[in-house]
This record gives sequence, C-alpha cells and structure tokens, in this order.
Amino acid sequence: MRLYLSLFLAGILCVCQLACSNSESQDSKSKNAPGTPERPNILVVYLDDLGYGDVSAYGQNTLPTPNIDALAKGGIRFTNGYATSATCTPSRYGLLTGIYPWRNEKARILPGDAPLLIDTTIVTLPKMLKQAGYRTAVVGKWHLGIGDGNVDWNEELHGNPNDVGFDYSYIMAATTDRTPTVYIENRRVVGLTADDPIQVSYKENFPGEPTAISNPELMTKQKWHHGHNQSVHNGIPRIGYQKGGKSALWHDEDMADVFLNQAKAFIDDNNPEKTGEPFFLYYALQQPHVPRVPHPRFVGKSGMGPRGDAIVEADWCLGEIMKKLEADGLAENTLVLFSSDNGPVLNDGYYDDAVEKIGDHQAAGPLRGGKYSLFEAGTKVPFIAYWKGRIEPQVSDALVCQVDFVGSLAELVGQKNPSADSQNTLAAFLGESKKGRDELVLEATGRLAFRQGNYILIPAYKGNALSKQVNIETGIAPEAHLFDITKDPGQRENIAKAQPEKLSEMKNAMQKAVGVQFKVNTEELELK
Repeated sequence: MRLYLSLFLAGILCVCQLACSNSESQDSKSKNAPGTPERPNILVVYLDDLGYGDVSAYGQNTLPTPNIDALAKGGIRFTNGYATSATCTPSRYGLLTGIYPWRNEKARILPGDAPLLIDTTIVTLPKMLKQAGYRTAVVGKWHLGIGDGNVDWNEELHGNPNDVGFDYSYIMAATTDRTPTVYIENRRVVGLTADDPIQVSYKENFPGEPTAISNPELMTKQKWHHGHNQSVHNGIPRIGYQKGGKSALWHDEDMADVFLNQAKAFIDDNNPEKTGEPFFLYYALQQPHVPRVPHPRFVGKSGMGPRGDAIVEADWCLGEIMKKLEADGLAENTLVLFSSDNGPVLNDGYYDDAVEKIGDHQAAGPLRGGKYSLFEAGTKVPFIAYWKGRIEPQVSDALVCQVDFVGSLAELVGQKNPSADSQNTLAAFLGESKKGRDELVLEATGRLAFRQGNYILIPAYKGNALSKQVNIETGIAPEAHLFDITKDPGQRENIAKAQPEKLSEMKNAMQKAVGVQFKVNTEELELK
C-alpha cells in the first residue's frame, strides 16, 4: 500500500513539475527575461502629413479613424511623440539612420531626381536589424534620393533602398506630387517598355511636352494653387518634368491598394513560420500628402473633401494590414510602431477643398502651427506602439522620438546602437517606463527648436512669421520664444521675458545639445 501511495504522489509531483515547466516555457515565449534579446517582427507604419488632431483617439471626433483608434486603445498612445523635423525628407532620414537630420546639410525636401541622401557606409535601422537576422523591406514613399544625381531611370538603379539595408523595396522615388510618377521595385522601374523610355528633369522641360501652364485643359482632376504647374499626369499637375514611360505611370486612385498588396505579399513571402527569421517592414503610406486622390470607394466618406477621404483610406489600409497579421497568426509576435513624418497642412499646392471643407475639424488638434513650422504642430505627431499581449494598453506622456527607433530596437534585438543621437528609450516604447528622453532638438526649414522637460525654446530668427501660401505660422520671430507646454500646450504665452533665468538655462542647454557655435539672436544656427 505504501508503495502504491508513493508512486501515486510521485506521479502527481511529476505532473505538477511538467505543468510548471510548460507554464514557464509559455511565459518565456511571451516575454523574455530582462536583458534577453527578443526578435519580434517589426512593422513601422508611417503616414505623410498626418496631424496630431487627425486621429480621433487624440481627442477629436470630427474625423473617423477607427483602425488607428483601435491600435491606440490596445497599445500605447504617446502624447509627447515627435518626428525629428517638420518636413518629410529630414524626418525619414532621422528615422532610418538614428541621426539628427540637421547634422546633414543636404537633408531638405528633395526633388525627385536627387541623389541618395543616406551614406551607404553607415549602419541604418534596416542594416542593424539584418545583423540580428531580420528580413527587411520598404513599401511606399521613399523620398531619400536615388543614385548619384544623374539617373537613367530605364536602367538598373543603384544608390537606392537596397543599398542601405533593405532586402526588398517597392517604392515611389519621391512624393506623389513629384516626377517620376512611377513605381520602383528593387532596382527597376515597374512596367517600362524598351520602345518608350522615361525621361525626368528638374531643370527644364522636354521640347514639345505639355505642362499645366501651356495646356491647362489637361488638369481634369485637380488644379494647381502654387508650385505644381509642370508636367501633368493622370489629370494632375506635378513638380518636375517627365516624358515617356507611359506603360509605367501610376494611377493615383489605385496607389493605396498597390502599396497595401505589396506589403501583404512581403509578409506572405517572409512569414517566420516559413523562413525561420523575423521580418522588418517599413510601410510608408502616401496619405494625406498632396495630391489627395483616394480610391472612388473612399470618396465622400469623410465629408471633408479629398484630404479627409485620404485619411479614411489610410485608416482602412492600417486595418487591412492588422487583419493580415491576425489572420496569419503574427499579431502576438509583431511590434507595431505607428506615426507620421510631420504635422498637417491643408492647402499644400492644389485646389482640393481641404480648407473649404475642414468644418470644425482641427488637423493639429490643440497645437499651434503645422507642417514647416517650429511650433509644436510641426513635429508633434500621432505616435502609437502596439504589441498584442506584450504591451499593456495605456496613455504615456513620455518624451519619445522617431530618431530613437534605431537605439531602442537595437536594445530589443541585442545589437549595438550605431548612432550617438539615437537613445535607448525601449522601456518607454514597451510601456514599462513613463520616462523617455530628457531633451530633444527639433528642426523646421533649416532652423532649430529645443525641448527639455516641460519647456520648449524657439530661438530668435529672421524671416516671415507666416507662410502665406500654406497659411501656417512658422514660429519665426525676432525675439526668442519660451513655452511651458504642460501649462500652455497651444504655445500662446511667451514666458521668455517673465522667466529670464529659465531662458538662459534653455539657451545654454540647447547650445550644449547642438554641439556647435550657437547664435541666439541671428538668422540661423551655425551648423558646421
């Protein structure tokens, strides 16, 4: 009897130990021990000119964004999340390199035929992740240059995303309002035929080719307001000249579907269940950048004209990519980072009713300024981190920035941080800490602002206080501006004169952060 009892108790003990072992194994799969590298799939969803107030999760109910809201509800909605710049090329440079864009004097809004901006010798975000065993891709807007400045678009393209760490790329070279209006897959323009080569120029038009000026009747879908009056394609005038390549030209209305399908195809081809390796996908949507030409099934859905409809379309795209992750069983092992390259702009060069149909909607929310601006709305953007089952839903006031993706994700996957500018704020991105950065240098149109703690300093600059074409306050003024944004998020009260000691402290801190001679009362910083 004692023998049977002993065997019975031993069996119970064995079962308990096995159950504990299985439980610990499951726990280790869902969350590694502290300090242990993790290798989730990483999806960066990056919108173009989406404002802080354009996402209804950020406090407005004027524009429906249910899929973005669901991401925010299930993850971390950051209230102090920043791009590095108030314009697109510099922000994308900062995200992918982990380097402040103002350190590179060429990091400005690039024409469509600009040379590659990123030095191919540096360790970029995709390169770092490749070192950790990731398969990498970019789908969507690139706008960081291609080649050496003398590109033959009909030949194999070098100096492109494949040369800075991406295994696969399916992109537009620049923006939807710039030539060339074609898709590029890896090193080739998609759909070109030998008998109709494409030519692109930003210097002069090709003889006999129509433009928006010479042939205004070609503008059947949108008309230019400022700056977009050169080659016309698909009834829309663009920046830059273009000839030929008819079989390769995109159809704006289909662009969201084209990029979405390519993103899904990459996930299919690189599902870790098949490859044994995680993937990194940089999914860079074109919405709501001009020209805003959503698919007909989204037209009229927002009640705000093409800009609102384009945001509704982008929200749908996010919903579809999240459905894909769920359907393929990848949601619980994918870190999703959602943000925008800069703040909002309404009239950015086309007559598209963005101003006339805005209604009560405030694209920047409570913030001042917008795209191109040193004020908060230029760089403070929607910023969400989501990882099903790993990140606890919350709202975080931590100061976070896209420039820190490199350093933070390096920590996540057990790699060395290659950039001195990119800080490790992984704990904030995972919701394990409410502390992010202590300070941040921000850029807009070649000028800098500085945030430290609750304060923002905009130094004195020469220039116009208002960009009249886009009707956005620039933040430029002949005297320094200091704001406590916890008390004054709309930056309406300049406290520089009321708090001279704090002003001096912020100037000194900014000078130290920038690391070069800093002129506080002249037109610009001396960046050398």
